Amino acid sequence: MVSESELDKYRQDGTKIRVVRDGLERNDVIGIVVAWDADTVLIRRHNRRVVKLSRAYVYEPFESPRTDLTQATE
Repeated sequence: MVSESELDKYRQDGTKIRVVRDGLERNDVIGIVVAWDADTVLIRRHNRRVVKLSRAYVYEPFESPRTDLTQATE
């Protein structure tokens, strides 16, 4: 689960992030952190739509290499 301090840093810096939800890259959500609570995070996508996602997903800066979840499940 992503920590409060990481989410706050992403929000304050306006860091473009990637949310890895499963092993398929096409299912990733890319945007910026808007808000969060104990269970969910609001992400504003590039088309200005807001998506509410679980905090259990992997949140990482878009510029960093993508985390491969297919190896983690084997």
